[in-house]
Amino acid sequence: MIHDALIIGGGPAGATAAILLARAGWSVALIEKKAFPRRKVCGEFISATSLPLLRRLGVLDAFAAAAGPPVRRVGLFARDAVIAAPMPHPVPVITESFGRALGREHLDLLLRDAAARAGAIICQPASVERVQRDGDATLCSIDAGAAQQTMCARIVIAAHGSWEPGALPTQSDRAHKPSDLIAFKAHFRDSALPADLMPLLAFPGGYGGMVTTDAGRVSLSCCIRRDSLSEARRLRPGAAAGEAVLRHIMRNCDGVDDALCGATLDGAWLAAGPIRPGIRARERDGMFAVGNAAGEAHPIVAEGISMAMQSAWLLCRALVAQPAARTDPAARRAAGRAYAADWRAAFALRLYASSLFAHLAMRPSSAAGLLPLIARVPGILTVGARLSGKARDLPDSAVQTLANTGLRG
Repeated sequence: MIHDALIIGGGPAGATAAILLARAGWSVALIEKKAFPRRKVCGEFISATSLPLLRRLGVLDAFAAAAGPPVRRVGLFARDAVIAAPMPHPVPVITESFGRALGREHLDLLLRDAAARAGAIICQPASVERVQRDGDATLCSIDAGAAQQTMCARIVIAAHGSWEPGALPTQSDRAHKPSDLIAFKAHFRDSALPADLMPLLAFPGGYGGMVTTDAGRVSLSCCIRRDSLSEARRLRPGAAAGEAVLRHIMRNCDGVDDALCGATLDGAWLAAGPIRPGIRARERDGMFAVGNAAGEAHPIVAEGISMAMQSAWLLCRALVAQPAARTDPAARRAAGRAYAADWRAAFALRLYASSLFAHLAMRPSSAAGLLPLIARVPGILTVGARLSGKARDLPDSAVQTLANTGLRG
């Protein structure tokens, strides 16, 4: 059997693409190497601008029933500063005005099961070990543990994580550097963090964020330079990496110290990386890329899940708008060009803003110079949230095209 599309990675980007293409009548296979449910390093927040997409995917009601409370304020915890400002409203105004957070062990299941209901074939746990072009199709070698098989697809969509090395054209394994950013995440219970507040954490050598997620848990996620991590561990001999990072943050952010002083860790710390922020090729060697495989903003802007799902939406829009894309390489190339242009228009500003914010947050001298200004004018945080994508929906043309082609639920 030749599938119309084979999608590598079953997270938010891959599952979104599987749902949309399967609903459009494509034969879709979704390959995910991890068994669900699984915990994953992730900020867990989904902006209000992506909630209409969750509705179209058929999972918004389940998401709303399980997710944390609406996040109505953005904040900044840096040194002794604890600053808050209103979250910007989406433009155009939508029914779901504020974003919310949900653990990946729940979100990934919602989206994967929706893909199965839409008609996608789910192969899990299984990994793609090799891809090879064979005329107008791609042969994919699948390792499913005891079973080995080869699947054939006309279109391959890479939706894997950016830090995962491998043999695919969209994967890489670069040498480690002291400036590499390593990501950490943990959940806490009984935190004093206000439920409607999502603060940015700025500390020497890194940045992070906190948000109230499902079941009253607070999620703390952060990135720290490899050399700063080494120093934090040197100061706490024998401590696990996650604990050393937390103590480093609490020493440099009074707001975090106050929020977590009576809290308890819920589960183990998770780590991943190094993360690779930047813009990558959206099409390479006949493979399309979505999510972090296409481009990644610094997690400081908390837009990873939203960008993943929205990029998949844009790719599916471009593919379905070319009726011959399933069989005609020229039509696929045209879809690739349209997708690349739409992706840049939708996300480039977020990447540039995230890079600026990340470098300011990681440098103590920059943070110290900006704190008095932000304390006097907290609205700067609202503007920053707007620049990061918290108030910008996908283009109206994309919405209309999806409605016309049956991709809208």
